[in-house]
Amino acid sequence: MLHGYTVPLTPQGQSELTPPPPWHYSSDCIAVEYWADPAAVAALLPPGMEPDVASQGRTFFWFLDWQFTGSNDELTDPARYQYREAFVLIEARLDGKPVNFCPYIFVDNDSALARGWTQGYPKKLGSIFQTRTFSVLNAAAAPLAAGSRFGASVSAHDERLATARIQLEAPVANPATVFNRPTIIRRYFPQLTAGLRDKPAVDELTLSLMDDLSFTNVWSGSAELSVPEVRGEDMHRIAPLRVGRGYRFSMGYTVTDLPILKDYLA
Repeated sequence: MLHGYTVPLTPQGQSELTPPPPWHYSSDCIAVEYWADPAAVAALLPPGMEPDVASQGRTFFWFLDWQFTGSNDELTDPARYQYREAFVLIEARLDGKPVNFCPYIFVDNDSALARGWTQGYPKKLGSIFQTRTFSVLNAAAAPLAAGSRFGASVSAHDERLATARIQLEAPVANPATVFNRPTIIRRYFPQLTAGLRDKPAVDELTLSLMDDLSFTNVWSGSAELSVPEVRGEDMHRIAPLRVGRGYRFSMGYTVTDLPILKDYLA
């Protein structure tokens, strides 16, 4: 008998790309609020989702430095399970309710890629970096304090796709005033069979369900963000028209389930 939550399946089940849930995540994050062309944002939405007219193209660009574990002490194997990520969340509405939708996401780890595709995140391989903070105080420590500066970037195929910088000003007393929308994603798997390539095998709208979601050490400040045009990518179409606040914080959550909101094949 072959075993494994994901491929490759083997008799021992030790080669799977990622273990089964529960999946536990902790991360240091940089997020930049900005406004893009509302028409370009609306064009990215899947069927059944509508633009949030009140948001006027409001979007967040996130950079994350993750530590992951399943149920088998994976956090002690950082070479396999630590990773970095960058993604875009655009504001929209689903059944009249305010939500985020993720049209672009980059990651530097194959295990995280497999988990993302299983959930519906459209992950691509990339190279992601962000300024880290350290407890020792010197010029390179980037403490969580007013005046500290942080940078972040994402590249793919040796092309810089986005660059961000923020300067901290003050703590955020209530993170829910900033991060308060559920994230919607689309599980989409095509078919290779001739004559069926326009009929995906899986096409679903799902909810990125995050159990025990928590934020800590949330700071805000001024921000810069550039998203240049790069051949072979479309992300520049939602480049900033105006940049808002920048945020630096830590968060954690657990994934145990994936609610299916719409099955486009049904």
